[in-house]
Amino acid sequence: MTADERREELKKLEQLRGNRVIAYLTGDRAGAQTQIGMDVFPYFYELLNQIGRVKHIDVLLYSTGGQTMAGWGLVNLIREYAARFSVLIPFKAHSTATLVALGADEIVMGPMAQLSPVDPTITSPFNPMAQNPAQPGQLQSLPISVEDVVSYLNLAREEADLKTSPGMIEVFKKLSDTVQPMALGSVYRAKEQIKLLAGKLLAFHMDSSSKKKEIDDIVKVMTKELYSHDYIIGRREAKKVIKLAVTDASDQLEKQIWACFKGYADALQLDTPYNPAIALGVESQKIVDMEGAFIESADAGFAYKTKKQVQRLSPGQIPGLPAVTGFQEQILDMGWSKV
Repeated sequence: MTADERREELKKLEQLRGNRVIAYLTGDRAGAQTQIGMDVFPYFYELLNQIGRVKHIDVLLYSTGGQTMAGWGLVNLIREYAARFSVLIPFKAHSTATLVALGADEIVMGPMAQLSPVDPTITSPFNPMAQNPAQPGQLQSLPISVEDVVSYLNLAREEADLKTSPGMIEVFKKLSDTVQPMALGSVYRAKEQIKLLAGKLLAFHMDSSSKKKEIDDIVKVMTKELYSHDYIIGRREAKKVIKLAVTDASDQLEKQIWACFKGYADALQLDTPYNPAIALGVESQKIVDMEGAFIESADAGFAYKTKKQVQRLSPGQIPGLPAVTGFQEQILDMGWSKV
């Protein structure tokens, strides 16, 4: 689907909703993933300025996550231009995308729509190091899940019944011998920060004085009680159990939301894992262009594009590795551009 065709679908969605719409999708194509990042603000700002200040704006959202503070900042930016805003979720809105949804007055979900817990994963210079399987001989920093750390301590406290101070001291010492104390400090800070942000985002549309308990209950569920970052929250649970501000999309609206999503999914090649061998075909060297994310309205838009040179290496050409065919990739250009 071309950019003009996608924008025609967005116009149809605007007619159904009676609101202006901005689509924001990051790709989770296997081997070519992108995430919500701090780099989106100038492009959102430009589209919001073109639309102008309005009573209500919709954001068509698809992402598996990204930087926590980018989600927080995005909600604040959108609310500078609209007194009320809704997120329209065709499929995945996980992690940081869920955080954005918590800040919306309305979460419009179809039958395929998914939210997730918002417990963060920490990556810092103090994290444990391990061999990178994709780059033999190179070390990589291992991400630390906040809830994994908490679960380890809970395992000792509750399952192993180490409730006495000497027992827990040994458990914590073992943890700090494996994970640097500075990294553990980052984990604790992130844990407290995500609770703070989730509460502030909900308070944008829930009276924090009269609904403090409801806000606290939602924050507790979204940051702690679901145990796994991979847990999927469907619209029934989001609405009836967690008590989020969910609206079920009508059949007509859901069909149009999905039509918009499919246009972007095709451009992002979400159904086709990236494989350098397939990208090259019979050629030994090729320039490959890929689109990894979109920020688009019915009037204008931006795409995050990557241009890379892919080269097939002959068996034995890679030092230190068995005589197998390999691939070398060099990024020539990457970033946001108008579409």
